Amino acid sequence: MTTPSQTTHMSRQTVASGTEWEAHVGYSRAVAVDGQVHVAGTTPVDDDGEVIGDGPYEQTTAALDIVAGALDEAGASVEDVVRTRMYVTDVDDYEAVGRAHGEVFDEVRPAATMVEVSRLVDEDLRVEVEATAVVPDDSDAATD
Repeated sequence: MTTPSQTTHMSRQTVASGTEWEAHVGYSRAVAVDGQVHVAGTTPVDDDGEVIGDGPYEQTTAALDIVAGALDEAGASVEDVVRTRMYVTDVDDYEAVGRAHGEVFDEVRPAATMVEVSRLVDEDLRVEVEATAVVPDDSDAATD
């Protein structure tokens, strides 16, 4: 579900996934503002809040699928991503997490950071992913 809003200086669109946490905590799955799309920390959970995947590779793949969906809903794509951040509960999972990330972003090559954290919101979660995309202005494409 997307919600556009206008201020005098910028356009803003929010993307909601519909989870109870968005209203409770006060956040959006993604926010698009003036050609940038910021995707909130995304964990691999399904619509019922159940963790998707047991291992770090499967969980990263699922989280990135959710990120891609949020980007799409905000008018961007994986190809527009310029920055990712991966939060892992065990840095020794870097190879599996990196492999999943590389399969999605191999040609895109965003600036990427991986950080070990002590835990995530569910003890079964091993990874959380954030992304930032920059969408070309339509007026720029028209002048090329």
